[in-house]
Amino acid sequence: MKLGARIVKTGIAITLALFVAQWLNVPTPFFAGIAAIFAIQPSIYKSYQSIIEHVQANLIGAILAIIFSLLFGHDPFIIGLTAIFVIGINLKLKIENTIPLALVTVIAIMESPGENFLEFALVRFSTVMIGILCAFLVNLIFLPPKYETRLYYKVKLTTEDILKWIRINMRHGTEHHLLKTDIEMLRQRVLKLEQLFMLYQEERTYFPTLKKSSSKARKLVIFRQLILTSNRALYTLKTLHRLENELHHMPVEYQHYIKAELDHLVNLHEQILLKFVGKIKQHNTSEMYEEERFNKQQFIDKFMIHKENWGEYEGDVEVWYHLFPLVSKIIDYSDQLEHLDKLIDSFQKYHVDDNEFEIGENEEE
Repeated sequence: MKLGARIVKTGIAITLALFVAQWLNVPTPFFAGIAAIFAIQPSIYKSYQSIIEHVQANLIGAILAIIFSLLFGHDPFIIGLTAIFVIGINLKLKIENTIPLALVTVIAIMESPGENFLEFALVRFSTVMIGILCAFLVNLIFLPPKYETRLYYKVKLTTEDILKWIRINMRHGTEHHLLKTDIEMLRQRVLKLEQLFMLYQEERTYFPTLKKSSSKARKLVIFRQLILTSNRALYTLKTLHRLENELHHMPVEYQHYIKAELDHLVNLHEQILLKFVGKIKQHNTSEMYEEERFNKQQFIDKFMIHKENWGEYEGDVEVWYHLFPLVSKIIDYSDQLEHLDKLIDSFQKYHVDDNEFEIGENEEE
């Protein structure tokens, strides 16, 4: 069983909220623990961003709960009606993520009527606020997420799997339906990569300097291009898989040519990933790219030459037309690889003082 940082932080936040509530002699400390569960966020920036929204939602829930209780009483029907109004207001204010916490506040205030209702409501409101503040402190202090490390390893592992399947597919080493399932899984992994990149992009540098801000901006550009290039590799794999039968009907010589060009691009992609973290020298990939540069014009010319040599059968011409998307995807993939290589070269060559990535051990293995 793997315990991620967010799971651990949730447990710490609940414990802290309960301790603080008990220390302040709050009558029902468990409401603080419940509030802490909803207030935990995946990043420090999101925690800053959401604390205002949580306070707003808590206030909305408390105010409506007090008004409806004083006007209509504490009947279960009234509590449900209050919840509907609270949800509607939160949706109107576009803070729908805080609706569960606002409803906790409504129920906490309206579930137990008493003689000193306003004092009771204030205590319950404060109890929920304790949970929100404790969750915020835990997000701020404990186990800050290492997005560079997580993003690098997820990009690396996802890309390696995509490249592996490109090689296998070119050698007809798998069943068509099995690869289709794996391609969908890879697509989901790339989507998660993009979500993780958004969290990394939102992450702020504390006590920022111009140097740190510039370094972070460059890293963002490189990570964005890493993900984009992996996406193009996946598009190439999907097109290879979809046009597997058409490719099989092409002349053997051209099949070997396509295989050789893809092998070169896949090898280059692997070299660039290693250069990205400084595991190989900078000039290695540059030399490899110069020695075996993907020649787009030659690639297109060979495709056109084989079209002319296929004969005059209508079926052959149709196969040729169907392969246009594959040619386009391979060229696009090579363009993105070339751009990624130049970005990493520039980062390592011209920004020597701040070109280190904060990549540690893979905590998810």
